[in-house]
Amino acid sequence: MLAAPALAAACGAPRPAPGPDPALADTLKGLIQRAYDFSRPGVAERMSSLYPDTGRVISASGGQLITTADSLRSGIRSFWDYVGKNMRDARWQWEAVYVDRLGPDAAALTGTWSIPHIAPDGQPHVIRGAWTAVFRRIHGRWMVVQEHLSRSE
Repeated sequence: MLAAPALAAACGAPRPAPGPDPALADTLKGLIQRAYDFSRPGVAERMSSLYPDTGRVISASGGQLITTADSLRSGIRSFWDYVGKNMRDARWQWEAVYVDRLGPDAAALTGTWSIPHIAPDGQPHVIRGAWTAVFRRIHGRWMVVQEHLSRSE
């Protein structure tokens, strides 16, 4: 009799296969695009919401390594205070994006992006870069747990 519940559980919904996953790519790209919606208030808070509140978070950018959620949030606030809020008409744009599911609750995204905007001097300007992020589903939400960003202007 005990075998029936175990058999029923084993025959449940199939686990997603590792590899390219277009539906998950749309989910993760959309998550980031909404966080970087410069047209609405609360950008820094939305950017921070991409990362877990606790536990280890690894972020490499500009030759620096951040290893705590608090330090990461401080970096996001600094970006927003010194760069982000000075960009007029800014908009996030994805260019090439690749997403691979690593397991049922893990994925890797690598993509190139740009943020066209008007600089404080009134001139058009574009920030570009590449981002590799490892996501883990935590309490039902996809969160960035490791990342590497490179930026070119």
